[in-house]
Amino acid sequence: MAEKKLGLKEKYQLMTRGLDWETTYQPMDKVFPYDKYEGIKIKDWDKWEDPFRLTMDAYWKYQAEKERKLYAILDSFSQNNGQLNISDARYLTALKIWMQGITPAEYNSHRGFCMVGRQFRGAGARVACQMQALDELRHAQTQIHAFSHYNKHFGGFHQAMHMRDRAWYLSIPKSFFEDAMTAGPFEFVTSISFAFEYVLTNLLFMPFVSGAAYNGDMATTTFGFSAQSDESRHMTLGLEVVKFVLEQHEDNVPIMQRYIDKWFWRGYRLLALVGVMMDYMLPRKVMSWAEAWGIYWEENGTALFNDLARYGIKPPKYHEIATAEKHHITHQAWAVFYTACPATGFHAWLPQEYELDWLSEKYGSTFDRYYRPRFAEFARIEREGGRFYTNRLPLVCQTCQVPDFFTEVDNPMKQSIRQVEWRGMKYNFCSDGCRDIFVNEPEKFCQAYIPPQQIYQGNAGGARTLPEYAAWLKCEFGKDSGEYYTSDDYARWKAMHGGNDTTPSSAAA
Repeated sequence: MAEKKLGLKEKYQLMTRGLDWETTYQPMDKVFPYDKYEGIKIKDWDKWEDPFRLTMDAYWKYQAEKERKLYAILDSFSQNNGQLNISDARYLTALKIWMQGITPAEYNSHRGFCMVGRQFRGAGARVACQMQALDELRHAQTQIHAFSHYNKHFGGFHQAMHMRDRAWYLSIPKSFFEDAMTAGPFEFVTSISFAFEYVLTNLLFMPFVSGAAYNGDMATTTFGFSAQSDESRHMTLGLEVVKFVLEQHEDNVPIMQRYIDKWFWRGYRLLALVGVMMDYMLPRKVMSWAEAWGIYWEENGTALFNDLARYGIKPPKYHEIATAEKHHITHQAWAVFYTACPATGFHAWLPQEYELDWLSEKYGSTFDRYYRPRFAEFARIEREGGRFYTNRLPLVCQTCQVPDFFTEVDNPMKQSIRQVEWRGMKYNFCSDGCRDIFVNEPEKFCQAYIPPQQIYQGNAGGARTLPEYAAWLKCEFGKDSGEYYTSDDYARWKAMHGGNDTTPSSAAA
């Protein structure tokens, strides 16, 4: 008789349970020393279930097919000079931020899952981590390949890994992933698979990748959609991790609540960069950061935590603060980038009139009262022959490493600063959320590498001025950074279009 073909469930069970064993000459606790020290109690690892029940042979088949389609489109984009079809060269600033901040983070996520895959004693968890590690490596590679075409024509796409370790604004994503990688295995999976992938990743991939398509960038759109199927699996894994841990023992609930509180806030602070990309760097607008937050957090996130309430899990601490800030953070962040762009790897500019009107429409009296007058003053300085650049290094939050430019929720004209004294040293924070994270783990966060502090201490290649700091970043003023409308990128873009300025005249142009 012919052997009965195994079903997906049976095959998955054999591939993730049948190859595991209990050690004999060394105790399991010695072989897997890290999955207990956080205090998480696991009674039965076999309860772990991958909802996709994906095996490695099926994984390679699916990914190979996606690769063939992806690179066919990337090759076509390159051969047909796809860079000419984007809405405006200002759009490339968003891709530079992605290349400098998000692509290295994808690689760090790959490294993290490789390590965590060794730390779980459950075979199912190890297999899931192995496949996510491969996903993250693939994402980093496909992004580099997609952006490499733009590197042939525009500045700021070079030296991404060099800048990641040196640029002040890139210490924000860098510190997020290094914080996760130096945590325990359950905290790492909660931080990446749940907090970032499930709760927050849609704010990155859905609105922005849609914006890439709307601005004519089919290379970014294609790798974004190619990665989205992976992200859907990661999100499902993230929720499974949390439910698995909560169902194993009631003592796990307060530990998971603390992880969720911490990583929601850390991820939210990181996403301020994404909000700026959406509101200010897309010449053709799709939706505002406030609208995206309303859809992907206030609606979807609230529904998620209503479901988790049966386990005793509450919505993340300070989530109501994040919602209240949605009308302010992107405008405050862009003002900082506009004034500090010589010390970055990208260009900045004042919003066009149609963009100011769009921001007024989306943010109403908040934008018109607090931020439009600020941009009007910057414009006046430009008309008089100047360009306002900051000449100082900012105070930086010890936890999230965002410069302390955020304001109090109930007073947008008052800077939000918190301080904690620990072992004779004073540490500064941008919010109660970041202060609480430090207080819970001061030994870890007191070691944070804060770029402005390192510069003042002479550890930034000896740089003492902003031009010297930019040279240490390997970013040339005018070519890679500074004002957009006096940059090489703008001159090159006009030359590509017969000397014409193709700046859109409306958000829907």
